[in-house]
Amino acid sequence: MNKILALLLILTNCICNAQNIKGKIIDHYGHPIENAYILNTITNNHAHSNELGIFCMDKTTTNTLLRISALGFKKTEFTVSDSVILITLEPATFQLSEVVIQPTLSAMNVITQIDLETSPVNSTQEILRKVPGLFIGQHAGGGKAEQMFLRGFDVDHGTDVALSVDGMPVNMVSHAHGQGYSDLHFVIPETVDKIDFGKGTYYTNKGDFNTAGYVDFKTKDKLEKSTIGVEVGQFDTFRTIGLFDLLGNQKKQSAYLATEYIMTNGPFDSPQNFNRINILGKYSTILDDNSSISVSGSHFTSNWDASGQIPQRLVDTGTISRFGAVDDTEGGTTSRSNFNVMMNKHIDEDTFLKTNAFYSNYQFELYSNFTFFFEDPINGDQIKQKENRNIYGINAELNNKHHYGATDVLYQLGVGVRNDQTTDTELSHTINRNTTLEQIKLGDINQSNLFTYLNTEITLGKLTINPGLRLDYFKFNYQDKLQIAYKTQTEDKVKISPKLNFIYSENANLQFFIKSGMGFHSNDTRVVVANNGEKILPTAIGTDIGTIWKPFPRLIVNSALWYLYLQQEFVYVGDAGIVEPSGKTKRMGIDLGLRYQLNDFLFFDFDGNYTHARSIEEAKGEDYIPLAPAFTNTAGISLQNWKNFSGGIRYRYMDDRPANEDKSIVAKGYFVADCNLNYTYKKLIFGISVQNLFNTQWNETQFATESRLQNESTPVEEIHFTPGTPFFLKGMITYNF
Repeated sequence: MNKILALLLILTNCICNAQNIKGKIIDHYGHPIENAYILNTITNNHAHSNELGIFCMDKTTTNTLLRISALGFKKTEFTVSDSVILITLEPATFQLSEVVIQPTLSAMNVITQIDLETSPVNSTQEILRKVPGLFIGQHAGGGKAEQMFLRGFDVDHGTDVALSVDGMPVNMVSHAHGQGYSDLHFVIPETVDKIDFGKGTYYTNKGDFNTAGYVDFKTKDKLEKSTIGVEVGQFDTFRTIGLFDLLGNQKKQSAYLATEYIMTNGPFDSPQNFNRINILGKYSTILDDNSSISVSGSHFTSNWDASGQIPQRLVDTGTISRFGAVDDTEGGTTSRSNFNVMMNKHIDEDTFLKTNAFYSNYQFELYSNFTFFFEDPINGDQIKQKENRNIYGINAELNNKHHYGATDVLYQLGVGVRNDQTTDTELSHTINRNTTLEQIKLGDINQSNLFTYLNTEITLGKLTINPGLRLDYFKFNYQDKLQIAYKTQTEDKVKISPKLNFIYSENANLQFFIKSGMGFHSNDTRVVVANNGEKILPTAIGTDIGTIWKPFPRLIVNSALWYLYLQQEFVYVGDAGIVEPSGKTKRMGIDLGLRYQLNDFLFFDFDGNYTHARSIEEAKGEDYIPLAPAFTNTAGISLQNWKNFSGGIRYRYMDDRPANEDKSIVAKGYFVADCNLNYTYKKLIFGISVQNLFNTQWNETQFATESRLQNESTPVEEIHFTPGTPFFLKGMITYNF
């Protein structure tokens, strides 16, 4: 009764009549359930709950039977007795038959929801691999951000995929190592609650780096239980995880502490000496007016040694093994501290405000040697890249829904600002990590991005039209400390990005879409001021045509044909520490995905992605885009809660791809399979996992690099690679309480 009274107070501004009801969907802790599907069993009208769990249903009278379903909850029937209702759903075993295809631009998010439910993750690499078609590779001892591949892009460390966590940006602008550098290792994988992703340039609330796509991660607001766990594996690998519920099963508020520690030497001849510590604290509460507030703080730090990328010729001659090194003094340290406040402010049943304000302090120091003795035949070519960064930002979005007869219009007005300030961003020529031979670049960067956007969704029966417009303003400041005279070099730029999407939902099981839009990725501040602001925000233009289809209760099929034109690519020059532009490119391809539940316990998933990627301005045969993957494929079978067993087996496949513009050098493809099996006994979980089940020899990352060894008189251009992990066995014990 108290809940009903509280909800009545929340909705005092509602204008209700016998034909309309307002309501809220919550779990048994009082937290809102987003994207619940509410069906009027008499009229077959339906509604979906928003981020606050609130929904509105027209043409509904008292005594009407509603049927409510949501992913991961028991299907519930509710008889309407008032114009304002509160419905509580109970958790249930995941069933694919409960999935409803939402009539929104982000309907594909159901895929990651399914994959998180059927195959939980326990590493940051596995988190990124939950995005269909996204491949990653590590090539610096585990502490460096992963190299990413998506839709025919070698994204490097993030130039064309926008990443965020709880509204905080992950991509680093004008980073010491490379533009868009995205280190996601501050996320503890067991705390991830939701993965929101989209491919292409079609999302008005996404700006810089959203060309191939975006991925937003949301951490949990609450823990179902506290957990401590230990993992031990080959190569001196050890991991411990702790998730601690601090308030118990309280209604409307929660707090928890999560910690993670990892150490490993890896399979390399020179030990990685890798270690990482992670900590996250988060408090969330729901206020009496239905608003929610969340406050979080986190810190992580990593240290590692690395064997770097080794030349194929040394392995072919037997001079070193696949896990050997030319310069084993590579490696680095990094850390990031975050503070984030998020609020969803309920205004009325049709209006709410989403905001978050964040601060991050980021430290980075990396030692690399790409070319060995090419530039300096005596001391070698080792470089140091270092920076100290502070990031400040605010995001706000007002959501308002209007009803014009049979037409619904959703307005989303967003504003925000991000400011990055780095001190002593450095590139130096070093030897053995401890001696600086020459400072090549040294300076302070101050870069700001102010933005606003208006996104609209006009619903005309089964058709949703989604036009949007985004405006970005950038200010680039750079102070070169290697110049004698003090001078701040400055440039600014404005970018307008229109979007237009069409979504046709025949019913809750079939959706067609046409997406189109313009996006962009920014260039490094040091390049911007050197180029006097020319060609610094190159445009990307894309379109998708596709469908999401649920032909049977336990099968979901998604497919898309797509095209993307890019006005300018970026090429990272490692030994110069800058990003330099290249020419215009085009990509076209097809995506196909399947999710099938074989029975109550077994789930099958498949994703295949083909891309034709070419440079536009180059002659045929010399127009290949280096390292752009043409075909990628992943698939797996997952087992859930069968006689206390769970686990799965899955593979990933990447085809051979050109490593240079004329394909005279080829980066070899690979097929790698992983598996895991867990057994639950009361509050204990015992598990084993195997990476690279068939002990495949594969290259995780590869580059066409011109290098010279100390005993060579002339340089050689060929594949340099980081070997993929061999057969890798780990055991795990977890205790839940």
